[in-house]
Amino acid sequence: MIPLQNTSDTLPLEAEEEGRHTDPSPCVLGYIPVIYYSILLGLGLPVNVLTAVALSKLASRTKKSSYCYLLALTTSDILTQIFIIFVGFILQTAILHRKVPNAFIHMVSVLEFSSNHASIWITVILTMDRYIALCHPLQYRSLSYPERTRKIIMIVFLSAFVTGIPFYWWSDVWRDPRAPGLLDRFLKWVHCFIIYFIPCTIFLLTNTVIILRLRRKSESKRYKVRIGKTTAILMSITTVFAVLWAPRTIVIIIHMYVSSVHKDWRVHLALDIGNMLALLNTAVNFFLYCFVSQRFRDMVREILGMQRPGRVVEGKKSQSDFSDSLKPTEIPQATAI
Repeated sequence: MIPLQNTSDTLPLEAEEEGRHTDPSPCVLGYIPVIYYSILLGLGLPVNVLTAVALSKLASRTKKSSYCYLLALTTSDILTQIFIIFVGFILQTAILHRKVPNAFIHMVSVLEFSSNHASIWITVILTMDRYIALCHPLQYRSLSYPERTRKIIMIVFLSAFVTGIPFYWWSDVWRDPRAPGLLDRFLKWVHCFIIYFIPCTIFLLTNTVIILRLRRKSESKRYKVRIGKTTAILMSITTVFAVLWAPRTIVIIIHMYVSSVHKDWRVHLALDIGNMLALLNTAVNFFLYCFVSQRFRDMVREILGMQRPGRVVEGKKSQSDFSDSLKPTEIPQATAI
């Protein structure tokens, strides 16, 4: 998340005086962030649009909930790239130098946090969907179907927007010389819990349960256990998220209690790098899907005109299909579903 400028009207007089006599910490990376975010947007946005088209076609053909959740995740990543990378950083910071109305800045801040929350919590819902599919397969078909999935996705996006509204008052850590106040600390702790601590706890618990469940079934040697590709993709997505977002979360906490970004160039540098790593998470899912799923690769080829239409539906189902993970793991091979 690229922190946006806060109104200076709320600053105490002594903070304003301090800001006049204290130069902000320099951006040690220079133009590297501008180049990095430009490349990330130029490559990531078209790739995510292609991913969304492919997943929408697969969702309409297969009627699988997993594709709907992955499509919602891709949509939220596109919104994150537009609001945070393009509007928040490239347009406001690099081009306009934040010389825009404060109301506009605050509204963009709300949209940034909302899209960020949606992206992360769609992944949480997908994790719960995979947990039910693997650990409670007999109940899965009655609990997860396209109509309910669409309702859940709408609720998540609406909740993400509602939870983004309080961040209208998110302070500008880059330009504020004053120490974070009570409201700043409250918002930063809420932000850390919403986007990192709570989701990562859920990811850790559910993935651990899934792995232990599959391991027990494998050790029992009663059934042949198969780990579906959607589950492999999910674990890859959650692992990449936890790794890429950890530096930014740590630096935000350090900023609150140890040193100011405005005064300490080392914290400034760390937050720059943390933001760059965190936003890289919005552009990697396409490559995970291509690496794991033959069906997704075939659909991408069909969209790009590199494959004869209809092959995805008529061809033999590949073992790397997303829907492999929908098969119950505790039912013997000879048992019909």
